[in-house]
Parts: sequence; structure tokens; C-alpha cells
Amino acid sequence: MANAHRKPTNVTIASSLLAEAKTLDVNLSRAAEAGIASAVAAEKARLWQEENADALASSNDFVAKSGLPLAKHRQF
Repeated sequence: MANAHRKPTNVTIASSLLAEAKTLDVNLSRAAEAGIASAVAAEKARLWQEENADALASSNDFVAKSGLPLAKHRQF
């Protein structure tokens, strides 16, 4: 994402956090981008789990009832 086209935008940040970030020489654009990327990834994961909840529950039920399909071949 480092080479992605960047678009200027305005954000509202708590003044105390902004002051601390400036004191620590934090690159606000990069920090904000990293935080947004993390939030987007977390939301995508949450949505995937929500959309696939039935399949995951079915798989978990199968394993609970039958055990792992290839458990007899496990080396540990």
C-alpha cells in the first residue's frame, strides 16, 4: 500500500493526542493510514465470520461429533 495514490483529507483528532504525536515526531498521515488499514482489515474479518457463521458452526459440529478427519495420521 506504500505506493498507493494518496488523497488529502481532513480528520478530527483529540488535541492532546495530536500534541503528543507531534512531540514524538509521529508521521500523522502514515499513522492514520495504518490505523485505518487495521480497522478495515478487522471489519472485513468480522464480516467474513458473520457471513460464514453457518459453515463454521457446521464444521465445528462435525469435528465435535466425529473428531478431526485425519487425526489418526497426526504426528503429535
